[in-house]
Amino acid sequence: MFLYHYFEKERKPFLSLSDLTDEEAYKIHNDLQEGNNSFARRNADGRYMWGRRMCEATLLSLFIEKGGKPIRKTPHYMTLGENHYCKTWFKSGDYIKIPIDAFDINTVSFTYGDSFPTIDPTHGQTEEFRRTVYKYDEILQIIDKYGWPSAKWDDENTPYWTPMYVEAQVWSDTPIDEYKQLYYNM
Repeated sequence: MFLYHYFEKERKPFLSLSDLTDEEAYKIHNDLQEGNNSFARRNADGRYMWGRRMCEATLLSLFIEKGGKPIRKTPHYMTLGENHYCKTWFKSGDYIKIPIDAFDINTVSFTYGDSFPTIDPTHGQTEEFRRTVYKYDEILQIIDKYGWPSAKWDDENTPYWTPMYVEAQVWSDTPIDEYKQLYYNM
């Protein structure tokens, strides 16, 4: 089993707006908007960073309640397994895949679907995986119960809150820093 991180090839992997001040993050978001980047549409009302920070604080709190041992205050985002949908987000996408065994599993949480609609289900979803984070053994049980989310994504008419992948939130820079370095040296 692998965790995948997708990113724009012209940018470096594992860049996170959450690691920046709000001012720096908004500047990058505005630059993305001017470049017609697909991620810029998330900020239609100008509240993206506020929502993101609230979501990440909830993820962190839920993970600690589950016995997680985060090292970072904000996560690196990855998917459990390959996901073709994530590749469509980028003009010239690339990915890094890292074996799950390379991680201290106590520093990785999972959501069944993207963490934003999973943590804040604003459309009345009541499935057991809403507002929940899982440890590795738990997410495998959820996948056994519900199947891989990507199998349910059928077309552009599927609502955005429909789970499309299993998201992994990595709360450590280990082994990410090592894999970033390997990528840069390729």
